[in-house]
Amino acid sequence: MVITLLTDFGHLDEYAGVMKGVILSILPSVQIVDLSHEIEPQDITAAAYMINAAYPYFPKKSIHVVVVDPGVGSDRELVAVSSDGHFFIGPDNGVLTQIIKSRSFDRACQIKNSDYFLSPVSHTFHGRDILAPIAAHMASGVDINHLGPAIGPEDLVHIPIRDPGILNNGGLKGYVITSDRFGNLITNISEADLLCQFPQTTWPGLEIMIGKKRIRGVSNTYSHAPRKNLVAVVGGRGFLEISVNCGNAAELMKYKKGRSCFWVQCHLPDQFI
Repeated sequence: MVITLLTDFGHLDEYAGVMKGVILSILPSVQIVDLSHEIEPQDITAAAYMINAAYPYFPKKSIHVVVVDPGVGSDRELVAVSSDGHFFIGPDNGVLTQIIKSRSFDRACQIKNSDYFLSPVSHTFHGRDILAPIAAHMASGVDINHLGPAIGPEDLVHIPIRDPGILNNGGLKGYVITSDRFGNLITNISEADLLCQFPQTTWPGLEIMIGKKRIRGVSNTYSHAPRKNLVAVVGGRGFLEISVNCGNAAELMKYKKGRSCFWVQCHLPDQFI
């Protein structure tokens, strides 16, 4: 059985390690995978995209624990969700929005059964005292229906994850969701969106606008552009990325997570307005 952990805890403190200690104390044989602990603090949207991009590459019945929880200790609920043969555990704050929206959504429940919690429960560390032990008990065979009352997808919190828009001139308009460690700016324009709007044969001739910068073509690799130049590629998550060959697009564009909004437009050259 596999349990993945996705948090904004970083690695300077003991928080992520303690969660693993709790899980292993309950189920020493479980395999724990650190998906990431470097989500920017409180960046629910980035976590929502990351868990949705990552989970399909894990075995079915994996348990994915997401702890990006600025409302910890408040009246927000904790939930468990079953979708696409996987289980997801986290705060009901929108971090599971894309999982909930999936056509493969199966069921969900509020996490209420304190038989599976540590005691006492801290007001500020539900990842350790509730979510980690719940994950371990589920990996031991506890059914999701034993965790608390069932709820429907309409009862869960959704964050506004916007789809790309189609402009009057036939272009696509999206925006930058987040940046990764390399400074690649990851947009909400998927490969499927590009294929739907433009035949792939036209991709080398597309023009992409981000801020006041203009990029010619959607390339197959970062090295398609000269060193230190902007390049547009479809990245490993399947979304359009704005990158710099051997450089950092976030630094070049002065992008700051949570504080910058960059719109991205894709057009054929004669569609620019």
